[in-house]
Amino acid sequence: MSGVDRETEAVRVTWLGLFVNTGLTLFKYAAGFMGNSAAMIADATHSLTDLATDIVVILGFRIIRKPADDTHDYGHGKVEALLAGLCGITLIAAGVGIFWSGTHTIWHFFTGEPIERPGLIAFVAAILSVVSKEWLYRYTIGWGRKLNSNAVIAKAWDHRSDAFSSIGTTLGIGGAVFLGEKARILDPLAAVIVSFFIIKAAVPILKECMDELLEASLSGEKEMELHDLIMSVEGVRGTHKLRTRKIGPVIAIDVHILMDESLSLVEAHDISARVEHLLRENFGSGTYISLHMEPVSYYAAAGARQLTETKTSDRVE
Repeated sequence: MSGVDRETEAVRVTWLGLFVNTGLTLFKYAAGFMGNSAAMIADATHSLTDLATDIVVILGFRIIRKPADDTHDYGHGKVEALLAGLCGITLIAAGVGIFWSGTHTIWHFFTGEPIERPGLIAFVAAILSVVSKEWLYRYTIGWGRKLNSNAVIAKAWDHRSDAFSSIGTTLGIGGAVFLGEKARILDPLAAVIVSFFIIKAAVPILKECMDELLEASLSGEKEMELHDLIMSVEGVRGTHKLRTRKIGPVIAIDVHILMDESLSLVEAHDISARVEHLLRENFGSGTYISLHMEPVSYYAAAGARQLTETKTSDRVE
């Protein structure tokens, strides 16, 4: 799938989520206020954050789809990590807000302030939210993995966290509606419990986007896979100074490859071209590759100090 098609599909998936979230948020707010349910109002607020992140992702993909230019030699892929980070931050903010609102209500309940019985409409809205948000999660995560898009995957988990929130809300509202006056505390209690699920879902999203924005290397397993692929090319004697990073859906590879000094420049170039072709074949045509050719004898002459300073995947064979 081309870069343009990828971003087009990502925006289409996000637009679908935006339409569903808009209708669901309006209905949940109406049900929350009409049904006197703190849990449903909190749940609606969480859905409102989904609306905000949907809009951010749609606008952001307009930037991501731009090709590399004079001021962005590696394209605009890191905007995707930024979008995922914004989704994560919004999730944490929503979780903290729901936690605060719920604990505030619980505190007042124990100080003698009664909690109104939620209306049945709030219970119906909670069930509808669980079904619709779980469907959105499954649909979005499928496309996110297919498109290899962190931003779309983050949006999927945004939907799943809302589904978790609505499950807790359903249980809390159901208990408050059907189990009597003392059980009404279940409504705000459900909101508090769900807030932890929301924050838990946000942390790995934030970590992944921060790793990319801070130029974190690929995993050791992935770098070893890179090394093994390079070594499988006839004429390559070793690798060192391997550097990797992620740029949106693609990766960048910077590595020195060692060859016999007896090779001609044309022969060394042909080997390098085969290495690049193999890497792009395995990691995508958009992979950024920077190869530096070195004679084995030059590398060996650098001594043991250089060997100890290179990565664990650096080796001569």
